[in-house]
Amino acid sequence: MELKEKTLQEIEKKLDQIENLIAEKGVGSGQLKKAERIQRDLNLALIVGGAATVLGLTAWSIYKWRDN
Repeated sequence: MELKEKTLQEIEKKLDQIENLIAEKGVGSGQLKKAERIQRDLNLALIVGGAATVLGLTAWSIYKWRDN
Protein backbone atom coordinates (compact mmCIF):
# COMPACT_ATOMS: atom_id res chain seq x y z
CA MET A 1 0.00 0.00 0.00
CA GLU A 2 1.39 3.34 -0.98
CA LEU A 3 1.86 6.17 1.46
CA LYS A 4 -0.62 8.28 -0.50
CA GLU A 5 -3.37 5.62 -0.24
CA LYS A 6 -2.69 5.12 3.44
CA THR A 7 -2.83 8.86 4.06
CA LEU A 8 -6.12 9.16 2.18
CA GLN A 9 -7.63 6.32 4.22
CA GLU A 10 -6.52 7.94 7.46
CA ILE A 11 -8.00 11.28 6.41
CA GLU A 12 -11.30 9.64 5.46
CA LYS A 13 -11.38 7.80 8.78
CA LYS A 14 -10.74 11.03 10.69
CA LEU A 15 -13.46 12.84 8.71
CA ASP A 16 -15.93 10.07 9.54
CA GLN A 17 -15.06 10.42 13.23
CA ILE A 18 -15.60 14.19 13.08
CA GLU A 19 -18.93 13.75 11.27
CA ASN A 20 -20.09 11.26 13.90
CA LEU A 21 -19.06 13.63 16.69
CA ILE A 22 -21.00 16.47 15.08
CA ALA A 23 -24.04 14.22 14.61
CA GLU A 24 -23.94 13.24 18.29
CA LYS A 25 -23.01 16.57 19.91
CA GLY A 26 -23.60 19.21 17.27
CA VAL A 27 -26.31 21.80 16.83
CA GLY A 28 -29.62 20.12 16.07
CA SER A 29 -28.51 16.65 17.11
CA GLY A 30 -31.47 16.34 19.49
CA GLN A 31 -33.92 17.27 16.75
CA LEU A 32 -32.23 14.83 14.38
CA LYS A 33 -32.56 11.97 16.86
CA LYS A 34 -36.20 12.85 17.45
CA ALA A 35 -36.87 12.93 13.69
CA GLU A 36 -35.18 9.54 13.28
CA ARG A 37 -37.38 8.06 16.04
CA ILE A 38 -40.51 9.53 14.47
CA GLN A 39 -39.54 8.15 11.05
CA ARG A 40 -38.84 4.70 12.53
CA ASP A 41 -42.17 4.68 14.38
CA LEU A 42 -44.03 5.82 11.26
CA ASN A 43 -42.40 3.10 9.16
CA LEU A 44 -43.33 0.47 11.74
CA ALA A 45 -46.92 1.74 11.83
CA LEU A 46 -47.14 1.58 8.03
CA ILE A 47 -45.79 -1.98 7.98
CA VAL A 48 -48.16 -3.16 10.72
CA GLY A 49 -51.10 -1.34 9.11
CA GLY A 50 -50.32 -2.84 5.72
CA ALA A 51 -50.02 -6.33 7.18
CA ALA A 52 -53.32 -5.92 9.03
CA THR A 53 -54.99 -4.75 5.82
CA VAL A 54 -53.69 -7.73 3.86
CA LEU A 55 -54.77 -10.16 6.59
CA GLY A 56 -58.18 -8.52 6.81
CA LEU A 57 -58.74 -8.68 3.06
CA THR A 58 -57.60 -12.29 3.00
CA ALA A 59 -59.96 -13.24 5.83
CA TRP A 60 -62.83 -11.36 4.19
CA SER A 61 -62.26 -13.04 0.81
CA ILE A 62 -62.06 -16.50 2.39
CA TYR A 63 -65.28 -15.81 4.32
CA LYS A 64 -67.06 -14.63 1.16
CA TRP A 65 -65.75 -17.58 -0.85
CA ARG A 66 -67.03 -20.09 1.71
CA ASP A 67 -70.46 -18.44 1.77
CA ASN A 68 -71.02 -19.25 -1.90
